[in-house]
Amino acid sequence: MAGKKGPSKGTGGHGRRRLAGKGPTPKAEERPGHPAQRRAKAAAKRAASTTPRPAREAAPRRGPRAAQPDEMVAGRNPVVEALRAGIPAVALYIAATVERDQRLDEIRKLAGDAEIPVLEAGRGELDRLAAGAVHQGVALAARPFDYLHPDDLLRRAQEASSAPLVVALDGVTDPHNLGAIARSAAAFGADGLVIPERRSVGVTAAAWKASAGTLARLPVAKAGNLVRTLTSYAGAGLMIAGLDGRGEIDLDALELASGPLVLVVGAEGRGLSRLVGERCDLTVRIPLAGAVESLNASVAAGVALAEIARRRRTDPTR
Repeated sequence: MAGKKGPSKGTGGHGRRRLAGKGPTPKAEERPGHPAQRRAKAAAKRAASTTPRPAREAAPRRGPRAAQPDEMVAGRNPVVEALRAGIPAVALYIAATVERDQRLDEIRKLAGDAEIPVLEAGRGELDRLAAGAVHQGVALAARPFDYLHPDDLLRRAQEASSAPLVVALDGVTDPHNLGAIARSAAAFGADGLVIPERRSVGVTAAAWKASAGTLARLPVAKAGNLVRTLTSYAGAGLMIAGLDGRGEIDLDALELASGPLVLVVGAEGRGLSRLVGERCDLTVRIPLAGAVESLNASVAAGVALAEIARRRRTDPTR
């Protein structure tokens, strides 16, 4: 009988208060924790592991690389030197509360003469632009260098002369060496430089300054694979001569100097890499006095280029 407080125990209830049934008893393989359920789950897992997986989709090819960010030259003296060297710049940033002096006045004048926009910036923005370098309230944004493709450099060299002269750098990582080599290359009639894309310095603000503005007129190509580029140049009729302290012949005996030539300059100390050295048609050493073991890469390049230019001037067949 139902009491005042609801159905009594064992009645099952009535109306909305009745007890709901659990439905039919599930199969053994569907009951969680039942041995049959565990066996069924293991069997399904084994079947899935033997089913061949669909082929992985090919990764999308990468598009062109994003444009390189502007290089920042920070500090009053570096900015003055950069502007004097004619570095291609896109903007000059000066702090709003910077203290004026003679260098800042020269910076403003040089920027105005070069038609470089002068922008006012807060100290926080200058700190960010200079990436932690001491900026003294001044920073110059230099435009990324415009490199040629090695094939375009070769084409230009062949159109300019019947005996092209190209300088290739192998592992040169000092921007001052790059700038000095570019200056010698332009002075002694080279048609351009080739630098590797990896493990080599690029045309930075420091390299531009060291070249005394020569890089504004000397073409520079960037090679994804220097050995492949040298092989391509050899196929076009250029001989490949590598500077090496243990070279096969002295620079004085370089009879190839008058013809189409690639002069390869290696890093100071390490010299030419193995693969590049093997690709050279011959290696050339600079005769040195016994007390001197080697020359700086830029000095060696300058000596070699001067000798090549001398031979080309005195060659009666040219």
